[in-house]
Amino acid sequence: MLKKEYEVLQEFIKVPWKRFTFREIKKLSGKKSESYVYNSLKKFVGQGFLSEEEAGNVLLYRINLKSLKTQAYAGFVAEHLAWNKRHIPYDDLEKISSRIPTHFFIFIITGSYARNTQNKDSDIDVVIICDDGMEPKKIQAELEHYCKMNVPRIHLYVFKKSEFLAMLLDKNANYGKEIAKNSLLLKGGEEYYNIISEAMQHGFNG
Repeated sequence: MLKKEYEVLQEFIKVPWKRFTFREIKKLSGKKSESYVYNSLKKFVGQGFLSEEEAGNVLLYRINLKSLKTQAYAGFVAEHLAWNKRHIPYDDLEKISSRIPTHFFIFIITGSYARNTQNKDSDIDVVIICDDGMEPKKIQAELEHYCKMNVPRIHLYVFKKSEFLAMLLDKNANYGKEIAKNSLLLKGGEEYYNIISEAMQHGFNG
């Protein structure tokens, strides 16, 4: 579905507020060929997905989340990666998502399952970010029984978009920032990166 070049781009998608050098991307992507990494970076710059800037004698690369095209592509890649993890009980999560009483939502796994450090006693931490017109308590109530009965148990968090954005912009450590640093996006990737982009424009840097 995706060309292997996305393996270079995915590092920027994981921490979109960070700038990377060529050497950092080559190491993180696991690519041995310098020309392959260089050409991939230049291609993404040419397509507008990445920006390039000089810092002394070093070039720094950063994802261009101000672009709607980049938000859409980043969301697609993030979702593709999240749906190809062997340790995730996707059937359980599909059943939850079908019960959510709204068409707009961002569906995220965080915690130990996102890090792939879960054990037999671990809950699945699921985050739903809904439109500001929805009431999180209603969604929570709709899903609470199923989440408690599921094996493994699902620990559910529901936030409005504005609440999630406010957490990202808060100066103190909070759960919103933890979500941004450690998450698997199963649905709503484009909308998620739109929120991250807005937060970054107001000073969010992880």
